[in-house]
Amino acid sequence: MLVKTFGSAVFGIEAITITVEVNIAAGTKFFIVGLPDNAIKESYFRIESALRNCGFRMPRQQVVVNMAPADIRKEGSAYDLTIVTGVLAASGQIETENLDKYLIMGELSLDGGLQPIKGALPIAIQARKDGFKGFILPKQNAREAAIVNDLEVYGVESIKEVAGFFNGDMQLTREIVNTREEFYDSLSNYDSDFSEVKGQENIKRALEIAAAGGHNVILIGPPGAGKTMLARRLPSILPPLSLYESLETTKIHSVAGKLAAADALVTVRPFRSPHHTISDEKVLKWKK
Repeated sequence: MLVKTFGSAVFGIEAITITVEVNIAAGTKFFIVGLPDNAIKESYFRIESALRNCGFRMPRQQVVVNMAPADIRKEGSAYDLTIVTGVLAASGQIETENLDKYLIMGELSLDGGLQPIKGALPIAIQARKDGFKGFILPKQNAREAAIVNDLEVYGVESIKEVAGFFNGDMQLTREIVNTREEFYDSLSNYDSDFSEVKGQENIKRALEIAAAGGHNVILIGPPGAGKTMLARRLPSILPPLSLYESLETTKIHSVAGKLAAADALVTVRPFRSPHHTISDEKVLKWKK
């Protein structure tokens, strides 16, 4: 039986929808084609263990998984849930009626639980563009995906919940985030504030001028002079992020896996602090 489920590949801060075709026929082996990397090829072992530990069965037939478009390289373990849902549907263990309405992503644990993924926000944005009704993903990523309007976002904790949802045995709770309310409530909520700096009047004036004019700043001095302390507080006197800037910044943090489960939007200007012993090569990579 041939079944199609849908995932997404992230390139930079943009996403491309991936169709995962699962076909079960006579035979004994498990194949994944469509330019998968090693993390995807290893998904067979995670899928088999997760299915057994959750009371499902792994088909003892030939299972062929095709990830289309086949000329785009797929990376990471976030396709585990997409593939296992296709396997369950192709083997008749869940209903296939609503599979094409949802984009499904998540990394499996051996007990059937789900681990967070990277890039949930750009994936959700692309899912809405492609006309999907909803997005099913790990609960830890639900809030960042839910800031996308007109898309039903469901955070799940195991493949049992996904199977129950498609079989009609379980209702999932939709994650709802008011994007503008979330943005304005936490706007410019910095952990470190420029007003906390005592003394250093000449340096503070230089930083204020740099912030006002958009200039670069170089801080030179012995360890402990307060260079990092001052630089860390510089974003707090910069103009607040606009909603568009906040969304773009959140997309970058989402792809990098730097968003906490409780966060939906990045509403403060980010600060990076590489160690002073960093090599030139790492500096260039960090700047990119």
